[in-house]
Amino acid sequence: MKSDNRFKFFSRLKKAGEHSARRRYLPEWILGISLFLLLIFTFSRIMWYNYMIPTVDQKDDIILAEPKLLYGLPVDSYHVEENNLKMNESLSDILTDRGVSPRVIDRIAHLPSSVFDLRRMKVGNDFAIFYSKDSLRIPLYFAYSENPVNYYLYRLSFDSCKVIAGKNEVTMERKIASGVINSSLWNSMKENNLDPMLAIQLSELFAWTIDFFAIQKGDHFTVIYDQDFVKGEPIGTSKIHAAVFNSSGQDFYAIHFEQEDGQNYFDEQGRSIRKEFLKAPLKFSRISSRFSAARMHPVLRIVRPHFGVDYAAPTGTPVYTIGDGVVQTKAYQPAGGGNFIKIRHNSVYTTTYMHLSKFEKGIQAGTRVRQGQVIGYVGATGLASGPHLDFRVFMNGSPVDPLNVKSPPANPITDKNRTVFLAVKDKLMKELKSARLAGIKMKPAN
Repeated sequence: MKSDNRFKFFSRLKKAGEHSARRRYLPEWILGISLFLLLIFTFSRIMWYNYMIPTVDQKDDIILAEPKLLYGLPVDSYHVEENNLKMNESLSDILTDRGVSPRVIDRIAHLPSSVFDLRRMKVGNDFAIFYSKDSLRIPLYFAYSENPVNYYLYRLSFDSCKVIAGKNEVTMERKIASGVINSSLWNSMKENNLDPMLAIQLSELFAWTIDFFAIQKGDHFTVIYDQDFVKGEPIGTSKIHAAVFNSSGQDFYAIHFEQEDGQNYFDEQGRSIRKEFLKAPLKFSRISSRFSAARMHPVLRIVRPHFGVDYAAPTGTPVYTIGDGVVQTKAYQPAGGGNFIKIRHNSVYTTTYMHLSKFEKGIQAGTRVRQGQVIGYVGATGLASGPHLDFRVFMNGSPVDPLNVKSPPANPITDKNRTVFLAVKDKLMKELKSARLAGIKMKPAN
């Protein structure tokens, strides 16, 4: 009986303990369920947010605006004044008028001229003043453009005054242009809205094969070249890749190809277009008198031989030697050629340049000269009725007509370069031909 009562007692005690334990662990169970529900809720909110907010396509580029630079400085960070140098205006005038202290101006004036000599500033060239962005407008920098590419930036601070040489970025664009001669090569460039300096480059390129004093109306050209730009503005042409000039119905080609010996322009056969002599000793003039055995002398008024070619040109026009050689004579002949230079080119040819207004510095008897080098300037010294160059060529000591001298070509394409050259030539000549066929009018304008 007692054992039964004892058993019932322990059974109740056990049940009470189990009930108490369930009550003790109930909050942890509830906490676990709560955390689980919270995780589900958070995950669902994240998914909803990602679904509602549009995503950026990974293929789309995010473009960040680059700061606009002027003379290497960010324009948005300063108040900028742009101007150009006026007649009789100095850097001191410019800076004084804009509130720069005399101490800073003096410091700038004494900066090393090896970077830039301020005395070389030219009327018309651009400059800029960079001021602080605040209302005080304190001048901080002065920038000067020597040319479209090179500029110099001065810091306007007494403690940190200095000058920095900089360059504007030059971009290049390949172009093809054509034109027809109506009066001159120079005018043809202007008529076709081309850089007139391209006329000089073409005349120099074909100087050994085409007499540009004898080009005719209807002659035409096509040229492939690189046009240089700074800030979107054209600043000139650089390399000519290929050109064809049709003179008197004959095509003359120039194909650019670098060869080890320094030759870099060849005709369609791979022959160098550089001959031993230039066709003329000066540029853009006119022939006023030709080679003749009997000519009325314009000053003496008598008939006598004129064993040369007279090129009428303004006083001071540069005169070039037509080939490599050594100066034999530099002298003055009062009753004849005035200031003249005689150059021996080899054992066969010598040339004479007469009536010069002055000689180029450094030209003396014995001076070695290179083809195309300036040796003097057109004038009217000696017996001359006006400024012109009397140019003469002697072959084995005898005068010959300069306009009929045939010069041998320089080194042609070498055998090891021929395969590569032919590939380059074929490509460039196709481009030249396509340009001609692309509606370019090859008839002179009325």
